[in-house]
Amino acid sequence: MAADTSDSATGFPFAESRATAARPSRLEDEVAALFEQLRAPVLRYLLSFGIEVPDAEEIVQEVFLALFRHLRQGKSRANLQGWIFRVAHNSALKHRLRTRRHSGRFSYAPDMAATTEDLHPGPEESLAARQRHERLLNVVRALPEQDRCCLSLRAEGLRYREIAEVLGIALGSVAASLEKSLSRLMRAGQL
Repeated sequence: MAADTSDSATGFPFAESRATAARPSRLEDEVAALFEQLRAPVLRYLLSFGIEVPDAEEIVQEVFLALFRHLRQGKSRANLQGWIFRVAHNSALKHRLRTRRHSGRFSYAPDMAATTEDLHPGPEESLAARQRHERLLNVVRALPEQDRCCLSLRAEGLRYREIAEVLGIALGSVAASLEKSLSRLMRAGQL
């Protein structure tokens, strides 16, 4: 006769109860899939606020932990991408406020000129590309904060309506902001 291998409290076989305990829930799988899909875009958006990489990565983790709690409580699942960016946006503003109190200085974008690599251009091409890149970065830095945020969120693939929800502004304001920002960037790129 085979030995009884069931858990007397639950009636489940030990092996089966161990397997189910180690398996992630559907909710965990859903949040993990959203994390894999949106981690890089959210991180880029946070970096556009001038947040240092380690701090931005920590905020990303906090955002997805908040998402897990939000979904576990059975709250709305409508437009989770917009919800994630909204929480990230608010977290970035809070982080910037805390950082300003300590440093008193805010810079919008990291120095991307130092992080980009040229793929073997000649000296003249390299100089022209660097100058163009700096012009474009200066235009972005000079944009009002709302315009920078609209531009960054659009670059991450959010629709106008989602950007409006994330930033808490009218849809027409998003369209006007993006039109104005893109025309400035096109003019700066043609010089």
